[in-house]
Amino acid sequence: MSKCKVIAVENQKGGTGKSTTVLNLGVGLARHGKKVLAIDADPQASLTISLGIARPDDLDITLATIMTDIMQDVEFDDDFGIIRCDEGVDLMPCNIELSGVESNMFNAMSREFVLKAYVDRQRENYDYILIDCTPSLGILPINAFVAADSIIVPSQPRILSTKGLDLLLRSYHKVQRGINPKLKIDGILFTMIDYRTNNDKSIVQSMRDTVGQHIHVFNTVIPFSVRTAESNVRCQSIFTYDKNGKVAQAYEELTKEVLQIESREKNRSRNDGLR
Repeated sequence: MSKCKVIAVENQKGGTGKSTTVLNLGVGLARHGKKVLAIDADPQASLTISLGIARPDDLDITLATIMTDIMQDVEFDDDFGIIRCDEGVDLMPCNIELSGVESNMFNAMSREFVLKAYVDRQRENYDYILIDCTPSLGILPINAFVAADSIIVPSQPRILSTKGLDLLLRSYHKVQRGINPKLKIDGILFTMIDYRTNNDKSIVQSMRDTVGQHIHVFNTVIPFSVRTAESNVRCQSIFTYDKNGKVAQAYEELTKEVLQIESREKNRSRNDGLR
């Protein structure tokens, strides 16, 4: 059984902090001694830029290259195109070319399994693989769900964000029933929360009381802070840019929650094996 856990980070509503979460959770896990690969599967390339690649469109090798090679049965080494980033995370970068690949995938054999073919090759090389998904209903997030073991859903306390959550859950159930029965939702992560407003407080509590009865909601809440946007502009994780700030503390708590989920899953598998 692979030691690696693959997590897709997705909400089909944009602007919920997916890329920021992949960046800071990835660095958080690396700070705990885990070997992490971050895969940017969003043609906007926000994660790639945040990890220090200022001009992703100038890259010769990206996820688009990898997925095209897989569809065309072209051989490549496991480390082909991977960038070693300064904060201890490896990156499979992305650029706008991935949009063209997505269009080509509709005519490909086993189109839902293209990303899984790559991820499965990398499992033995990493402890965690984090996939930053595009906010859409298209074939790219479906590929991520097929490749993943679980999903983390960043969500703002806004009505449009919660509608995006409803759409995501429909896609999740379709993939789980038809293609990847082991896929789980690790939890909903509330991001950019301003507890000074009654609106944020009431929606978060309402979601915990309703959705939380069926889906895990992380105890950690990521607070709103301009420091987060500043860190992205500086191409740094929040741990480097503002290590003593409230957002860094929140992402450290999220990291610990994710590690606890992994520990519980391993104990459950071990106990099942003894029966």
